[in-house]
Amino acid sequence: MRPALQLKLSQHLALTPQLQQSIRLLQLSTLELNQELEKFLLENPLLEREDEDNFVPAPATGSGEEREPREETAGEGEAAGADDSRANTDDEGWPGDGSPGTASSGSGSNDEDSDYQDIQAATTSLSDHLIWQLGLTPLPDRDRMLVRVLIEALDEDGYLSQTLDEVAEIMPPELEIEPEELQIALKHLQHFDPTGVGARNAQECLALQLEALPADAVRDLALIVVRRHLELLAARDFARIKKAAGCDDDQLRAAHALIRGLNPRPGAQFAPLDARYIIPDVIVKKVRHQWRASINPDAYPRLRINRLYAEVLAGQRGSGLSGQLQEARWLIKNVQQRFDTIQRVSQTIVDRQRQFFEHGEVAMRPLVLREIADILGLHESTVSRVTTQKYMATPRGIFELKYFFGSHVATDTGGACSATAIRALIKQLVGAEDPKKPLSDSQIAEILGQQGIVVARRTIAKYREALNIPPVNLRKSL
Repeated sequence: MRPALQLKLSQHLALTPQLQQSIRLLQLSTLELNQELEKFLLENPLLEREDEDNFVPAPATGSGEEREPREETAGEGEAAGADDSRANTDDEGWPGDGSPGTASSGSGSNDEDSDYQDIQAATTSLSDHLIWQLGLTPLPDRDRMLVRVLIEALDEDGYLSQTLDEVAEIMPPELEIEPEELQIALKHLQHFDPTGVGARNAQECLALQLEALPADAVRDLALIVVRRHLELLAARDFARIKKAAGCDDDQLRAAHALIRGLNPRPGAQFAPLDARYIIPDVIVKKVRHQWRASINPDAYPRLRINRLYAEVLAGQRGSGLSGQLQEARWLIKNVQQRFDTIQRVSQTIVDRQRQFFEHGEVAMRPLVLREIADILGLHESTVSRVTTQKYMATPRGIFELKYFFGSHVATDTGGACSATAIRALIKQLVGAEDPKKPLSDSQIAEILGQQGIVVARRTIAKYREALNIPPVNLRKSL
């Protein structure tokens, strides 16, 4: 075979550094994006943040076409769509009725938020609270030391998870701690506030709280139930409890109500709050009877090229900073394109789920990633990246964009019903049921079938479990 030279034409997709950066920025959350930008800001002296207080981003173009960003700044895209809509927002756009799920509480909450933060900062731990009481209790030094050891052994719920023998083993041998001494120290601890602290299990915790109440027939019956029949109460086997305790329905109902009012986790009120704050990427408001999605200005990073360095580089050629100038321009453009894509996808979701914003979860329609991708001319993987770890603030609460996507269930009319809507219907049916005759999964499926929604009983059970709704036997009351 003779060697020869041949020309061959072929097509292939090359992922340029700019394209790779665009894909990476698109899949980052707001927190991760800010961390990535801080890294670029440290490494590239030509890139800086826009710090002007009067910075106002330009309104969105509203089209799906790619826009060429200005070279100097990033932050002049859709982020100000919210500013343009504030003056024209309908009253029903952001209700201030304090209902659950409301994302905003109005302008008068700044003082309340500040007070709450002060209170939270001043909250003491369970250990500090108990040690303070120990200091006010007249005890011998040895007993005081043993109570202090037991306090340090409590878990965050106020329970003594170790046995007294295990506590005694960790004590220095020279102290010669007797088991009776620890038992006495535990009795002292169990008289501290909150009532029930120092219990070894839930049964003892509830019993300690009942013993602290004034004695009467209801309390005495509740003590019997807690000490002897707590497992039957958990299984709601009221018939066996009545037979074993020798009481009637009214007596057991009163005792049950008393037990339900107790706190099985007395130390939880002193646990530090691990608050996780979410900065929504998109804000949805109703403007002139239309639902509009705009980029949240607080989530939009304000970047620009350092003008001083740019002017110096303009008069020089071959400078080592020329590459960094190009990288800064790429980053600004990719950040702007990221938020442009998020805004486009969010607005399309809002358009498809308009009934959800009007009527709630029961009106959620089935939606898949491919549907949004086909409308916007994007790849399905791009829509998946956009909807992951991106959040939308709406009058009904803050939701991840993925929340608006879901499978569907067929209806008798040949249409489809969203799984989210079915879960909302199940929640409504259970909430309105008779506590003495709760609905079984089969009955719920039958009711939905009467509304034209064909759902199998096992599907109802799956959705019910996802909603953390107990089965019918555990929902039944006296």
